Amino acid sequence: MSLPELQQNPLVQRVIDIFDADGNGEVDFKEFIQGMSQFSVKGDKESKMRFAFRIYDMDNDGYISNGELFQVLKMMVGNNLKDTQLQQIVDKTILFADKDEDGKISFDEFCAVVGNTDVHKKMVVDV
Repeated sequence: MSLPELQQNPLVQRVIDIFDADGNGEVDFKEFIQGMSQFSVKGDKESKMRFAFRIYDMDNDGYISNGELFQVLKMMVGNNLKDTQLQQIVDKTILFADKDEDGKISFDEFCAVVGNTDVHKKMVVDV
């Protein structure tokens, strides 16, 4: 099966890591189906938002830290920005989104920023 939406995605490794629910380093058929179901046109907004959040929450602690946000954005922009420029973007993003000022972004804070966009509508793979 060819999934061009994922082949061209710089975050494909993060997607695979999230699909690998048991953390054994492999995605079995059940994990693949469960993962892909989140990209269904019938998938609900909250599930898609949780999946998007998990892309950034690399250590799965329920928060997006400054370092995690930097790492994921670095995957997306590659060498198109200097690290200092990228760090400025990360710092400003954390300041903007972090309403309780604990230095990290919770799922609720993430939803407050991203939830009003139509990003969940773009999280669809046509299979």
